[in-house]
Amino acid sequence: MSKAIQSLRGTKDAIGPDARAWEALEAAARGVFERFGYEPMRTPLLEENALFSRSVGEATDIVSKEMYRFEDRSGTEIALRPEGTAPVVRALVEHSLSKERPVNKFYYYGPMFRAERPQAGRLRQFHQIGAELFGAASEAAVTRLACASG
Repeated sequence: MSKAIQSLRGTKDAIGPDARAWEALEAAARGVFERFGYEPMRTPLLEENALFSRSVGEATDIVSKEMYRFEDRSGTEIALRPEGTAPVVRALVEHSLSKERPVNKFYYYGPMFRAERPQAGRLRQFHQIGAELFGAASEAAVTRLACASG
């Protein structure tokens, strides 16, 4: 008799109350971000490896040791996203969003991946919630503008 397939070490299922807790956390974060004028952005789980080696740095532990990287059929180096900022910046540039408006505010949440040996409290697949502000000197300046106009 063969052993039943189980989740990979460093990954975790969210079932029932745990799944509901995630949904509540995401809804609360979404409410706060949108209250301050942030828009949602969903980026792909897969990106070109070069995105992270250029933005995070080739010599960092994330790029040199912790990224899930592989070559696709066309020979392109692909990575599972290890963090959320670089893909948001790539999307901002790729879609020329800063040309449409001077200030851009985005939030994101979702799974990220690190290929490290799982230790207590660390997972290979983890979830991150973040926000990025582009084109303003400070969040306080943007918040004052939003409050004055809204």
